[in-house]
Amino acid sequence: MNLSLKVLAGASAGLLLLGGLAANTMGIGQKAIAQQTPKGDRDLRAQAPINRIRIVFANRRDATDLQNKANQVAAILSKAMGIPVEAVIGDETAAVEALRANRADVAFVAGRAALKAEQLAKARMYLAEVRSDYSGGNTYDSVFVVRQDSPLRPKGGAKQTLEQLKGKKIAFTSRTSGSGFIFPVGELVGQGLVSGPDRLESFFGNVTYGDGYGSALQAVLKGQAEVAAVSEYALLPPWITAAEGKQLRVLQQVPGVPAHGIVIDDRIPAPMREKLINAFLTMNEPTNNSLFRSLYNSQKLVKVDHNTHLATLSQALKRAQLDP
Repeated sequence: MNLSLKVLAGASAGLLLLGGLAANTMGIGQKAIAQQTPKGDRDLRAQAPINRIRIVFANRRDATDLQNKANQVAAILSKAMGIPVEAVIGDETAAVEALRANRADVAFVAGRAALKAEQLAKARMYLAEVRSDYSGGNTYDSVFVVRQDSPLRPKGGAKQTLEQLKGKKIAFTSRTSGSGFIFPVGELVGQGLVSGPDRLESFFGNVTYGDGYGSALQAVLKGQAEVAAVSEYALLPPWITAAEGKQLRVLQQVPGVPAHGIVIDDRIPAPMREKLINAFLTMNEPTNNSLFRSLYNSQKLVKVDHNTHLATLSQALKRAQLDP
């Protein structure tokens, strides 16, 4: 497997490429956290005592000043753990590869990345975020959205409602989005309306892909598409304005999209893992919670079972004939 990854930022990457552990992690890039490592070196690292923990915080479009906030979280965790904890910023592909190469021990990632981390690094998700804009607490809905004045209306059931979309123009969030592609396609397959992701054009009149929730919703607002597939929280700022949100409504929900969460590598011994989980749970305490909320708009963390939390995603991927 090609272990090379795109570089997010290069200024500090050289330090990590040389194996140094920088005290200041500002600007650390994906290449640094997911560089190629000889197999023998990986084996030695896996067996070596763990005296430092590196956490990858995955980028999200609505996250601001993430490195600074992640550094503050790492400082709190370091105090609770009694060993240095380092925060690194990278995309989810970089996070998974870093776990696989033993260049990271923990990652805060979405469900699909967590499944990939399990596949490649035997890592598992132990904590999930809860957000006020998630209708299920630690799960949320994928939604098919139309304009308020659309003739499309909910029918007696999901299949009858979605059958109305035959021949219509749809805008998916992106080809990789869980709520904006995987779950809606999984629902369409599960209802017997399409046979797979390569057969969408046989059902819809036109299929387009955006570069995020905002672009998919703008396609509906501008009349370029009749329906969009997004997350339920995308109907709120900052994805669109409050005024634009009033012009849209949900046609059909697909519940059960698993929230992002904390994935821990299997090389972390069980006692240390439990200590780390408890350290993360201190982010729920009043003294730390405002900082934690500022990361990704999460209210708190809750313990989850990896298989149970990600079961709906695994089913949606299988229906959509996609790998993690």
